[in-house]
Amino acid sequence: MLTQIINGHILTPQGWMKDGSVLISDGKILEVTNSDLAVIGAKVVDAKGMSIVPGFVAMNIHGGGGFDFSECTEEAFHGAVAAHQKHGATTIFPTVLAPEIGVIDKAVTVCEEMMRKKDGPILGLHIEGPYLNPKMAASLFIDKENPADPKEYKEILERTDCIKRWDSSPEIPGALEFAQYLKSRGILSAISHTEAEFDDIKTAYNAGFTHAAHFYNAMPGFHKRREYKYEGTVESVFLMDDMTVEVIADGRHLPSTILRLVYKLKGVERTCLVTDALSCAANEGKPLSDPRIIIEDGVCKLADHSSLVGSIATMDVLVRTMVQKADIPLADAVRMASETPARLMGVSDRTGTLQRGKDADIVILDRKLNVRAVWSMGNLVPETNTLVQGDVEAQARQAIGNLKNLIEASGSSMEKVVKTTVFIKDMNDFGKINDIYK
Repeated sequence: MLTQIINGHILTPQGWMKDGSVLISDGKILEVTNSDLAVIGAKVVDAKGMSIVPGFVAMNIHGGGGFDFSECTEEAFHGAVAAHQKHGATTIFPTVLAPEIGVIDKAVTVCEEMMRKKDGPILGLHIEGPYLNPKMAASLFIDKENPADPKEYKEILERTDCIKRWDSSPEIPGALEFAQYLKSRGILSAISHTEAEFDDIKTAYNAGFTHAAHFYNAMPGFHKRREYKYEGTVESVFLMDDMTVEVIADGRHLPSTILRLVYKLKGVERTCLVTDALSCAANEGKPLSDPRIIIEDGVCKLADHSSLVGSIATMDVLVRTMVQKADIPLADAVRMASETPARLMGVSDRTGTLQRGKDADIVILDRKLNVRAVWSMGNLVPETNTLVQGDVEAQARQAIGNLKNLIEASGSSMEKVVKTTVFIKDMNDFGKINDIYK
């Protein structure tokens, strides 16, 4: 079915386009055009002057809706994905916490099955662990050092292509060789839960660690040892010009000043917005099942208050935080939630921007940056169709677009032609239609 989204501000790679339209057909973007004249046969959706932006790409997300991806069941994957799609996440790379290597096999089996489903939003898997510094990974309940064993990870990666990202601590024995191997297979290698300082980070970057997970969190910054001062992981990552980062922009993990600093120093093309969401995100009030974790002050914490452990945020929350609290332009905030993560995860050929031929992954945001409609692969996500039904104005625009030339050629009055060709409840509706025509 052909769908036309009109009357909105469309974010394109060239910037904002006003009074254009987005045409969707067979799950793809057929065209992004600067004309909003109705196309014959298209179902018209009126964006009512709101923002039409690319769907968000969730590249670090543990769960939602009461489900955790680490449960490694199709039910959990379906449940978490459905919860986040309502908030604009149209492409998802489930994050699986792996305290031990055996968890990964189960996750791969489920992920491969999900990726075989037509029009599915899951495009790969993100693994966190087990090669992490236990001192920095207490929030993940990893309490011992697991050296990166080539036999272990090669056995997994040589039988699947679904793993697209794998996080580890560069100071763990074998981690540098691990990063080199990931790079050779085109898998994003990210530093995570680390104490690495400048020399370690420089060596890690050269080995293949090109990305920093949940930047500033679970890593030290500037610090002192005795009377001397030392750079931390944070400053070291800033000094690696081409190293990309991600921030949990929920307004809790990092203050707005730090979000602005990352934006200023790393820029849009090297910064991604991530939720790091747990099962309690978008869960509609379902209680937490893990007694070790509590929700307090709008964020997940260890019950002993020793550390943050994840977020309850959704992708739309990140965009709102960046715009409303950190004063980042909306276009840049959206790009960091869509275009940049799509490129880093290797799927920019099919999503991340609104362009002809790409997947029809589209979000409409109102003036307060609330989600009003979501299309994933051209399919309207359930419970997000607030703009689609009962829209007299959109129906009128479509009818008038089709009849415009006829009206001008016939010499008839606008009122006479419209009243005989369009369903109008009263003259107030005619006034709206006449305004559209003008």
